Amino acid sequence: MARFNKVQVIQAMHDTGMVPVFYNSDPEICKQVISACYKGGVRVFEFTNRGDFAHEIFGELAKWAAAACPEMILGAGTVIDAPTAALYMQLGANFIVGPNFNAEIATVCNRRLVPYSPGCGSVSEISNAQAAGCDVTKVFPAGNVGGPSFVKNVMAPLRWSNIMVTGAVSPEEDNLTAWIKSGVLCVGMGSKLFPKDVIAQGNWQAITDKCVEALGYVAKARQ
Repeated sequence: MARFNKVQVIQAMHDTGMVPVFYNSDPEICKQVISACYKGGVRVFEFTNRGDFAHEIFGELAKWAAAACPEMILGAGTVIDAPTAALYMQLGANFIVGPNFNAEIATVCNRRLVPYSPGCGSVSEISNAQAAGCDVTKVFPAGNVGGPSFVKNVMAPLRWSNIMVTGAVSPEEDNLTAWIKSGVLCVGMGSKLFPKDVIAQGNWQAITDKCVEALGYVAKARQ
């Protein structure tokens, strides 16, 4: 079961401001990436359910991180049905993320007080997810549904919203500043934070440096 409670997870999402999103079939590579992000100041990490036996990898990572990166909050992403959500929570997921909204997942997560952040692409979807108990809603794919201006315009009538954005997010200052200024709780970032060549070379320091740089831009934009 989750080691961090709902309040701690949402607070860490806000405080960190960035949630790395990553999957690799090699647990050792995943450990190196998580460790590199942890050294760079990241405290929330989303492991995506993208490959065969991904849950087995996650179970190993959750046990490892508890000792190696004790302040890291691990969650599972790309979860589209309730049985998968329950499986990951049983393996220690502290939050669940999906590309779509599934009311059955909300029910399963609410029973365990684990945050569920579903992908939403409209004001109605965001509102319906909030009604189902989703404290943090994910705008996805963020670039396609309108970018930072979409978030800013949603936040006007739904000012209580906690919005995470994934898609069209990159670790550049202009990009991160625009998203943070729009009012997001945090941003999710995958391939732009973990270029294939960097992973292939095992250049973990480059990932740490990029995290430090990106988190610096987030902090600056919030001033």
